[in-house]
Amino acid sequence: MLFKKGLNKITPYEPGKPIEEVKRALGLKEVYKLASNEIPFAPDYIKKAVYKEINNINRYPEGSCFYLRKILAAKLKVKESQIVFGNGSDEIITITLRATIEDKDEVIIGHPTFLVYGIQAAVCGAKIIRVPLRNMRYDLDTMAKKVTKKTKVIFIANPDNPTGTYVAQKEVEKFLKSIPKNILVFFDEAYFDFAPSDFPKTFDFLKKRGNIIISRTFSKVYGLAGLRVGYAVTTEAIASMLNTIREPFNINRFAQVAASAAVKNDKFLKKTRSYILNEKEYLYKELRRLNVSFLESATNFVLIDFKKDTSKLNNYLLKKGIIVRTLSGWGLKNYFRVTAGLHKENEKFIKCFKNYLNTEA
Repeated sequence: MLFKKGLNKITPYEPGKPIEEVKRALGLKEVYKLASNEIPFAPDYIKKAVYKEINNINRYPEGSCFYLRKILAAKLKVKESQIVFGNGSDEIITITLRATIEDKDEVIIGHPTFLVYGIQAAVCGAKIIRVPLRNMRYDLDTMAKKVTKKTKVIFIANPDNPTGTYVAQKEVEKFLKSIPKNILVFFDEAYFDFAPSDFPKTFDFLKKRGNIIISRTFSKVYGLAGLRVGYAVTTEAIASMLNTIREPFNINRFAQVAASAAVKNDKFLKKTRSYILNEKEYLYKELRRLNVSFLESATNFVLIDFKKDTSKLNNYLLKKGIIVRTLSGWGLKNYFRVTAGLHKENEKFIKCFKNYLNTEA
Protein backbone atom coordinates (compact mmCIF):
# COMPACT_ATOMS: atom_id res chain seq x y z
CA MET A 1 0.00 0.00 0.00
CA LEU A 2 1.35 3.43 -0.98
CA PHE A 3 -0.59 5.47 1.56
CA LYS A 4 -1.06 5.61 5.30
CA LYS A 5 -3.72 3.37 6.79
CA GLY A 6 -7.03 5.09 7.40
CA LEU A 7 -6.70 7.90 4.85
CA ASN A 8 -9.60 6.46 2.85
CA LYS A 9 -11.80 6.95 5.92
CA ILE A 10 -11.16 10.70 6.10
CA THR A 11 -13.79 13.00 4.63
CA PRO A 12 -11.93 15.87 2.93
CA TYR A 13 -12.77 19.46 3.76
CA GLU A 14 -15.24 20.87 1.27
CA PRO A 15 -14.97 24.65 0.81
CA GLY A 16 -17.96 26.89 0.14
CA LYS A 17 -18.96 27.10 -3.51
CA PRO A 18 -17.08 29.81 -5.46
CA ILE A 19 -19.08 32.59 -7.10
CA GLU A 20 -17.64 31.69 -10.53
CA GLU A 21 -18.79 28.07 -10.25
CA VAL A 22 -22.37 29.02 -9.39
CA LYS A 23 -22.49 31.53 -12.23
CA ARG A 24 -21.30 28.89 -14.72
CA ALA A 25 -23.50 26.10 -13.46
CA LEU A 26 -26.72 28.12 -13.22
CA GLY A 27 -26.16 30.73 -15.91
CA LEU A 28 -26.44 33.62 -13.46
CA LYS A 29 -24.95 37.08 -13.95
CA GLU A 30 -25.06 38.13 -10.30
CA VAL A 31 -24.22 35.88 -7.36
CA TYR A 32 -23.80 36.82 -3.70
CA LYS A 33 -21.50 34.61 -1.64
CA LEU A 34 -22.54 34.47 2.02
CA ALA A 35 -20.95 31.11 2.76
CA SER A 36 -17.27 31.41 3.63
CA ASN A 37 -17.09 34.15 6.27
CA GLU A 38 -15.14 36.53 4.06
CA ILE A 39 -15.68 40.27 4.40
CA PRO A 40 -17.72 41.59 1.47
CA PHE A 41 -15.35 44.25 0.10
CA ALA A 42 -11.74 44.23 -1.07
CA PRO A 43 -9.42 46.63 0.79
CA ASP A 44 -8.49 49.11 -1.96
CA TYR A 45 -5.47 50.46 -0.12
CA ILE A 46 -3.84 47.02 -0.39
CA LYS A 47 -3.78 47.22 -4.20
CA LYS A 48 -1.09 49.91 -4.18
CA ALA A 49 1.19 47.88 -1.89
CA VAL A 50 0.76 44.71 -3.95
CA TYR A 51 1.27 46.50 -7.27
CA LYS A 52 4.69 47.77 -6.13
CA GLU A 53 5.77 44.19 -5.56
CA ILE A 54 5.00 43.12 -9.16
CA ASN A 55 8.57 43.95 -10.22
CA ASN A 56 9.88 41.25 -7.87
CA ILE A 57 7.56 38.49 -9.04
CA ASN A 58 10.51 36.54 -10.48
CA ARG A 59 12.16 36.28 -7.04
CA TYR A 60 11.37 33.94 -4.16
CA PRO A 61 9.77 35.66 -1.16
CA GLU A 62 11.75 36.49 1.97
CA GLY A 63 11.55 33.22 3.89
CA SER A 64 11.26 34.57 7.43
CA CYS A 65 8.71 37.33 6.62
CA PHE A 66 11.25 39.77 8.10
CA TYR A 67 9.34 43.02 7.69
CA LEU A 68 5.90 41.60 8.42
CA ARG A 69 7.30 39.86 11.50
CA LYS A 70 8.83 43.11 12.77
CA ILE A 71 5.64 45.15 12.26
CA LEU A 72 3.35 42.49 13.75
CA ALA A 73 5.56 41.88 16.80
CA ALA A 74 5.53 45.59 17.58
CA LYS A 75 1.75 45.78 17.27
CA LEU A 76 1.15 42.70 19.45
CA LYS A 77 3.91 43.59 21.93
CA VAL A 78 5.60 40.19 21.62
CA LYS A 79 9.08 39.10 20.58
CA GLU A 80 9.66 38.52 16.89
CA SER A 81 10.91 35.04 17.78
CA GLN A 82 7.47 34.14 19.20
CA ILE A 83 5.70 34.39 15.83
CA VAL A 84 5.06 31.65 13.27
CA PHE A 85 3.52 32.45 9.88
CA GLY A 86 1.32 30.08 7.92
CA ASN A 87 -0.43 29.88 4.58
CA GLY A 88 -3.61 30.74 6.42
CA SER A 89 -3.95 29.70 10.05
CA ASP A 90 -4.95 26.25 8.70
CA GLU A 91 -1.30 25.57 7.90
CA ILE A 92 -0.28 26.36 11.48
CA ILE A 93 -2.76 23.74 12.70
CA THR A 94 -1.18 21.23 10.33
CA ILE A 95 2.39 22.16 11.31
CA THR A 96 1.53 21.88 15.00
CA LEU A 97 0.17 18.38 14.59
CA ARG A 98 3.11 17.28 12.44
CA ALA A 99 5.47 18.54 15.10
CA THR A 100 3.76 16.93 18.09
CA ILE A 101 1.76 13.82 17.22
CA GLU A 102 3.19 10.33 17.37
CA ASP A 103 1.32 7.06 16.98
CA LYS A 104 -1.62 6.66 19.41
CA ASP A 105 -1.28 10.17 20.87
CA GLU A 106 -4.63 11.79 21.66
CA VAL A 107 -6.03 15.09 20.42
CA ILE A 108 -9.09 16.62 22.10
CA ILE A 109 -11.47 18.74 20.03
CA GLY A 110 -15.02 20.02 20.35
CA HIS A 111 -17.88 18.76 18.21
CA PRO A 112 -19.01 20.35 16.01
CA THR A 113 -16.08 22.66 15.40
CA PHE A 114 -13.61 23.64 12.68
CA LEU A 115 -13.20 20.49 10.58
CA VAL A 116 -9.48 20.87 9.89
CA TYR A 117 -8.55 19.83 13.45
CA GLY A 118 -10.05 16.38 13.02
CA ILE A 119 -8.89 15.92 9.42
CA GLN A 120 -5.25 16.76 10.09
CA ALA A 121 -5.13 14.94 13.43
CA ALA A 122 -6.36 11.81 11.64
CA VAL A 123 -3.72 12.22 8.92
CA CYS A 124 -1.06 12.32 11.65
CA GLY A 125 -2.41 9.11 13.19
CA ALA A 126 -3.83 10.62 16.36
CA LYS A 127 -6.72 9.22 18.34
CA ILE A 128 -9.33 11.98 18.20
CA ILE A 129 -11.43 12.63 21.30
CA ARG A 130 -14.52 14.60 20.29
CA VAL A 131 -16.36 16.36 23.10
CA PRO A 132 -19.92 17.45 22.17
CA LEU A 133 -20.72 21.12 22.62
CA ARG A 134 -23.13 21.98 25.42
CA ASN A 135 -25.85 24.38 24.29
CA MET A 136 -23.72 25.00 21.20
CA ARG A 137 -20.75 26.17 23.32
CA TYR A 138 -17.44 24.47 24.08
CA ASP A 139 -17.80 22.27 27.15
CA LEU A 140 -14.44 23.00 28.76
CA ASP A 141 -15.23 21.07 31.96
CA THR A 142 -15.83 17.84 30.06
CA MET A 143 -12.83 18.45 27.81
CA ALA A 144 -10.65 18.72 30.91
CA LYS A 145 -12.04 15.42 32.23
CA LYS A 146 -11.11 13.69 28.96
CA VAL A 147 -7.39 14.39 29.43
CA THR A 148 -5.23 11.27 29.80
CA LYS A 149 -1.51 10.53 29.82
CA LYS A 150 -1.76 10.17 26.04
CA THR A 151 -3.26 13.64 25.46
CA LYS A 152 -0.90 15.78 23.39
CA VAL A 153 -2.94 18.70 22.02
CA ILE A 154 -6.27 20.34 22.85
CA PHE A 155 -7.84 22.57 20.18
CA ILE A 156 -10.22 25.36 21.17
CA ALA A 157 -11.81 27.40 18.38
CA ASN A 158 -12.71 30.64 20.09
CA PRO A 159 -15.01 31.98 18.75
CA ASP A 160 -16.12 28.69 17.30
CA ASN A 161 -16.88 27.88 13.68
CA PRO A 162 -19.62 26.95 12.74
CA THR A 163 -21.58 28.00 15.85
CA GLY A 164 -20.22 31.54 16.36
CA THR A 165 -20.22 31.05 20.15
CA TYR A 166 -17.27 31.70 22.45
CA VAL A 167 -15.90 30.87 25.89
CA ALA A 168 -15.08 33.80 28.16
CA GLN A 169 -12.12 34.82 30.31
CA LYS A 170 -13.13 33.13 33.58
CA GLU A 171 -14.07 29.87 31.85
CA VAL A 172 -10.70 29.62 30.14
CA GLU A 173 -8.86 30.59 33.31
CA LYS A 174 -10.57 27.77 35.22
CA PHE A 175 -9.96 25.32 32.38
CA LEU A 176 -6.23 25.99 32.13
CA LYS A 177 -5.75 25.45 35.86
CA SER A 178 -6.96 21.88 35.40
CA ILE A 179 -4.78 21.05 32.36
CA PRO A 180 -1.26 19.67 32.93
CA LYS A 181 1.37 22.07 31.62
CA ASN A 182 2.94 19.43 29.42
CA ILE A 183 -0.20 19.43 27.23
CA LEU A 184 -0.29 21.90 24.35
CA VAL A 185 -3.44 24.05 24.26
CA PHE A 186 -4.13 25.58 20.85
CA PHE A 187 -6.46 28.60 20.78
CA ASP A 188 -7.71 29.24 17.25
CA GLU A 189 -8.79 32.90 17.30
CA ALA A 190 -9.57 33.44 13.61
CA TYR A 191 -12.57 35.61 14.55
CA PHE A 192 -10.83 37.45 17.38
CA ASP A 193 -11.51 40.90 15.89
CA PHE A 194 -15.29 40.41 16.14
CA ALA A 195 -15.25 39.10 19.72
CA PRO A 196 -16.83 40.88 22.73
CA SER A 197 -15.15 42.56 25.69
CA ASP A 198 -15.06 39.53 28.00
CA PHE A 199 -13.07 37.53 25.46
CA PRO A 200 -10.12 35.66 27.05
CA LYS A 201 -6.78 37.45 27.32
CA THR A 202 -4.89 34.48 25.93
CA PHE A 203 -1.60 36.37 25.61
CA ASP A 204 -1.61 36.73 29.41
CA PHE A 205 -2.20 32.99 29.79
CA LEU A 206 0.70 32.34 27.43
CA LYS A 207 3.06 34.42 29.60
CA LYS A 208 2.02 32.60 32.78
CA ARG A 209 1.65 29.04 31.53
CA GLY A 210 3.64 28.58 28.34
CA ASN A 211 2.70 25.60 26.14
CA ILE A 212 -0.04 27.61 24.44
CA ILE A 213 -0.40 28.51 20.78
CA ILE A 214 -2.66 31.39 19.73
CA SER A 215 -3.44 31.52 16.02
CA ARG A 216 -5.06 34.38 14.13
CA THR A 217 -5.54 35.28 10.50
CA PHE A 218 -5.61 38.08 7.95
CA SER A 219 -8.41 36.31 6.07
CA LYS A 220 -11.33 37.75 8.03
CA VAL A 221 -11.55 41.36 9.19
CA TYR A 222 -8.46 42.39 7.16
CA GLY A 223 -10.01 41.09 3.93
CA LEU A 224 -7.03 39.07 2.66
CA ALA A 225 -8.63 35.63 2.34
CA GLY A 226 -7.37 35.30 -1.24
CA LEU A 227 -3.75 35.80 -0.17
CA ARG A 228 -3.75 33.24 2.68
CA VAL A 229 -1.81 34.71 5.60
CA GLY A 230 -2.16 33.40 9.12
CA TYR A 231 0.08 33.61 12.14
CA ALA A 232 0.54 32.18 15.60
CA VAL A 233 2.04 33.57 18.80
CA THR A 234 3.57 31.10 21.22
CA THR A 235 6.70 30.52 23.30
CA GLU A 236 10.04 31.04 21.62
CA ALA A 237 10.84 27.32 21.99
CA ILE A 238 7.60 26.19 20.32
CA ALA A 239 7.90 28.83 17.60
CA SER A 240 11.44 27.69 16.84
CA MET A 241 10.29 24.09 16.43
CA LEU A 242 7.32 25.01 14.22
CA ASN A 243 9.51 27.26 12.08
CA THR A 244 11.94 24.38 11.66
CA ILE A 245 9.37 22.22 9.87
CA ARG A 246 7.22 24.78 8.05
CA GLU A 247 7.70 25.23 4.31
CA PRO A 248 10.47 27.77 3.58
CA PHE A 249 8.48 30.08 1.26
CA ASN A 250 4.95 29.53 2.58
CA ILE A 251 4.00 33.23 2.54
CA ASN A 252 4.33 34.71 -0.95
CA ARG A 253 5.63 38.20 -1.70
CA PHE A 254 2.21 39.76 -2.30
CA ALA A 255 0.80 38.26 0.89
CA GLN A 256 3.69 39.64 2.93
CA VAL A 257 3.42 43.21 1.67
CA ALA A 258 -0.39 43.14 1.87
CA ALA A 259 -0.38 41.88 5.46
CA SER A 260 2.26 44.44 6.42
CA ALA A 261 0.04 47.22 5.07
CA ALA A 262 -3.00 45.74 6.81
CA VAL A 263 -1.32 45.68 10.22
CA LYS A 264 -0.72 49.42 9.94
CA ASN A 265 -4.27 50.29 8.88
CA ASP A 266 -6.38 50.40 12.05
CA LYS A 267 -8.88 52.65 10.27
CA PHE A 268 -9.90 49.93 7.80
CA LEU A 269 -10.11 47.35 10.57
CA LYS A 270 -12.39 49.50 12.72
CA LYS A 271 -14.57 50.47 9.76
CA THR A 272 -14.94 46.85 8.65
CA ARG A 273 -15.74 45.61 12.14
CA SER A 274 -18.36 48.31 12.63
CA TYR A 275 -19.97 47.55 9.27
CA ILE A 276 -20.16 43.82 9.94
CA LEU A 277 -21.54 44.26 13.45
CA ASN A 278 -24.27 46.54 12.09
CA GLU A 279 -25.16 44.05 9.36
CA LYS A 280 -25.34 41.23 11.88
CA GLU A 281 -27.84 43.26 13.87
CA TYR A 282 -29.87 43.71 10.68
CA LEU A 283 -29.86 39.93 10.13
CA TYR A 284 -30.87 39.32 13.76
CA LYS A 285 -33.77 41.74 13.45
CA GLU A 286 -35.07 40.26 10.21
CA LEU A 287 -34.66 36.65 11.35
CA ARG A 288 -36.68 37.44 14.47
CA ARG A 289 -39.41 38.87 12.25
CA LEU A 290 -39.42 35.62 10.33
CA ASN A 291 -39.62 33.71 13.62
CA VAL A 292 -36.49 31.75 12.69
CA SER A 293 -34.17 30.32 15.35
CA PHE A 294 -30.54 31.44 15.29
CA LEU A 295 -27.54 31.95 17.56
CA GLU A 296 -26.20 35.41 18.30
CA SER A 297 -22.63 35.32 17.15
CA ALA A 298 -19.18 36.56 18.21
CA THR A 299 -18.05 36.30 14.57
CA ASN A 300 -19.05 37.70 11.18
CA PHE A 301 -21.61 34.94 10.50
CA VAL A 302 -24.88 33.68 11.93
CA LEU A 303 -25.82 30.05 12.56
CA ILE A 304 -29.49 29.44 11.68
CA ASP A 305 -31.52 26.50 12.95
CA PHE A 306 -33.87 25.64 10.09
CA LYS A 307 -35.45 22.75 12.06
CA LYS A 308 -35.36 20.48 8.99
CA ASP A 309 -32.98 19.39 6.25
CA THR A 310 -31.51 22.42 4.44
CA SER A 311 -30.85 20.77 1.05
CA LYS A 312 -34.00 22.04 -0.66
CA LEU A 313 -33.57 25.54 0.78
CA ASN A 314 -29.93 25.61 -0.32
CA ASN A 315 -30.85 24.69 -3.91
CA TYR A 316 -33.55 27.37 -3.95
CA LEU A 317 -31.14 30.05 -2.74
CA LEU A 318 -28.48 29.00 -5.25
CA LYS A 319 -30.92 29.46 -8.09
CA LYS A 320 -31.58 32.96 -6.75
CA GLY A 321 -27.84 33.68 -6.77
CA ILE A 322 -27.21 33.35 -3.03
CA ILE A 323 -24.58 30.99 -1.63
CA VAL A 324 -24.96 30.00 2.02
CA ARG A 325 -23.16 27.21 3.89
CA THR A 326 -25.02 24.02 4.62
CA LEU A 327 -23.56 22.11 7.56
CA SER A 328 -24.15 18.41 6.97
CA GLY A 329 -20.36 17.96 7.03
CA TRP A 330 -20.46 19.03 10.66
CA GLY A 331 -23.37 16.71 11.45
CA LEU A 332 -25.79 19.68 11.48
CA LYS A 333 -28.07 18.86 8.55
CA ASN A 334 -30.88 21.08 9.91
CA TYR A 335 -28.64 24.15 10.24
CA PHE A 336 -27.00 26.54 7.83
CA ARG A 337 -24.55 29.41 8.21
CA VAL A 338 -24.84 32.81 6.58
CA THR A 339 -22.05 35.39 6.47
CA ALA A 340 -22.87 39.05 7.09
CA GLY A 341 -22.24 40.60 3.68
CA LEU A 342 -22.99 43.93 2.04
CA HIS A 343 -26.36 45.36 3.02
CA LYS A 344 -27.81 44.72 -0.45
CA GLU A 345 -26.63 41.10 -0.22
CA ASN A 346 -28.15 40.62 3.22
CA GLU A 347 -31.40 42.22 2.04
CA LYS A 348 -31.62 39.87 -0.92
CA PHE A 349 -30.93 36.86 1.30
CA ILE A 350 -33.69 37.86 3.72
CA LYS A 351 -36.12 38.55 0.85
CA CYS A 352 -35.45 35.17 -0.79
CA PHE A 353 -35.48 33.32 2.51
CA LYS A 354 -38.84 34.92 3.37
CA ASN A 355 -40.25 33.98 -0.04
CA TYR A 356 -39.13 30.39 0.44
CA LEU A 357 -40.69 30.17 3.89
CA ASN A 358 -43.97 31.59 2.57
CA THR A 359 -43.97 29.22 -0.41
CA GLU A 360 -43.19 26.14 1.66
CA ALA A 361 -45.48 27.00 4.57
